[in-house]
Amino acid sequence: MKTYLPKVNLDQRKWHVIDADGAVLGRLAAQVADVLRGKNKPIFTPHLDAGDFVVVINAEKVRVTGKKETAKEYMSYSGWKGGEKYTTVAQLRARQPEKLILHAVKGMIPKNRLGSQLLTKLKVFKGPKHPHAAQKPEPLKVAA
Repeated sequence: MKTYLPKVNLDQRKWHVIDADGAVLGRLAAQVADVLRGKNKPIFTPHLDAGDFVVVINAEKVRVTGKKETAKEYMSYSGWKGGEKYTTVAQLRARQPEKLILHAVKGMIPKNRLGSQLLTKLKVFKGPKHPHAAQKPEPLKVAA
């Protein structure tokens, strides 16, 4: 008996829109990562990209619990001596709130070529408007 290998049809990919208003960052990121990978489908295969597109709106209204707003820091390094920069969640939310969600989801997908390919299907926007209305995205509820 041969192992069943699903055919990944690019035409069958759906678009989902998630409103991040009041959603907890980690729970939102976990749900988005599952949809991007296709873990919510019966044809999920670990080494194939069977997931859907996800549009996240209202990125600046995502919630973090505890003292993470001021205590959690993101580090970036320029490659030069003394080139480390630390940014808190509050500072990142003020400047680029899309990166909060992008960084959280990136940590929850595979660290390989498949993960890079999955990340291209994630679209994050601040505010309630997005340019993907032509794809007719279906609203997706965030688990509480």
